[in-house]
Amino acid sequence: MNNFIKKIDWLSILLYFLLVFIGWLNIYSTTYTGVETIFDLSTFHGKQMLFIIVSLVLIILILSIEAKFYERFSGVIYLISFLSLVGLFIFGKEVNGARAWYSFGSFGLQPAEFAKAATALALAKYLSDIQTNIHNFKDLFKAFLIICVPALIILPQPDPGSTLVYTAFFFVLYREGLPVIYLMIGFFTIMVFIATLMYGTIWVFIGSITLLMLIYYFSKKKRKKISIFQSILILIATTAFSYSVDFIYNNVFQQHHRNRFSLWLRLEDDPAKLEQIRKTIGYNTYQSESAIGSGGFIGKGFLEGTRTKGNFVPEQHSDYIFSTIGEEWGFVGSSLVVILFALLILRLIVVAERQKSAFSRIYGYSVASIIFFHFFINIGMVIGLLPTIGIPLPFISYGGSGLLGFTTLLFIFLKLDANRINVW
Repeated sequence: MNNFIKKIDWLSILLYFLLVFIGWLNIYSTTYTGVETIFDLSTFHGKQMLFIIVSLVLIILILSIEAKFYERFSGVIYLISFLSLVGLFIFGKEVNGARAWYSFGSFGLQPAEFAKAATALALAKYLSDIQTNIHNFKDLFKAFLIICVPALIILPQPDPGSTLVYTAFFFVLYREGLPVIYLMIGFFTIMVFIATLMYGTIWVFIGSITLLMLIYYFSKKKRKKISIFQSILILIATTAFSYSVDFIYNNVFQQHHRNRFSLWLRLEDDPAKLEQIRKTIGYNTYQSESAIGSGGFIGKGFLEGTRTKGNFVPEQHSDYIFSTIGEEWGFVGSSLVVILFALLILRLIVVAERQKSAFSRIYGYSVASIIFFHFFINIGMVIGLLPTIGIPLPFISYGGSGLLGFTTLLFIFLKLDANRINVW
């Protein structure tokens, strides 16, 4: 036991508890009226305190299980997660238009939050078993399949936010040898999609020709010349995809998705109409930006946020919890939270790199990637830099499934790390 205590990464645990404490403190602020106790289960902060206590029990359970269990039974865990996601279509309860929850009285369980850890385990097991970098199409296809199966089940619930999180695994694949060309294709596809919405297919076509000419010129100087045939194929594919964007945008996306893109990319030319969209469709973000801006440098103080107390920001205790931090703790408090997340993510990468086991390393990178993706997207959404997607801020946003899911994700890795051979 003493040896285990020495091996466990206490810095990661400290950062975890600091983030959980900050989360509960701000959830308390969003719901406090002056008459409840901290254990009042009729309030969000009371329920979150219960979730924190359950998380402590879960941590003890995870750390008490033999580390080899997680690798040996990763396939079984993945299968159970798969069945729990499929079961939602039959037994799931609809909440806010999404059938993503199992209901247990006044509490709910969202299996998508636990599916991330299950997918990370399955991916780590597969990649460590093949014992080579990902180069051939067969290995890459199987890795994509492990990632995409839960994502495609979650998508029609509908829960596009949770689905989008699975793109975080591409960072893991890149670390394990995924050719950079795949990341470049993905990035280029996103840029073409956005450019088409903003400027139209004609300008995308002109821009593509200009870019290809530049690539051809510089590749010729480096004697790694791109051929005319390859350039024509790229141009045809880019133009065809650009033409398909309008169809996808108008027929696949729902109206509220189109409104969010319109707001984010400022597609509306009329300034008055754009402002109206900000105050209606983008109401959450508009109020969130106002709350954060009103906090100034040091904030208004704990329990002193007027916009927080006035319930101006919808879902302020969950997806928009960062706006409470911005209003009551200001730039200083917001920066502290960002620094804590950055330290945790960097620490997880350092710990992942010191692993002797490929399975542990790959799983560690999965944990760091998922936490980074949630952190980046959530804060970008709250401050208006990214469109509203609807994913929580790890360890801070209200929610039992989210807290338990991220706790499971993190502490499985800390258990694997504590069991490593030849501690550095």
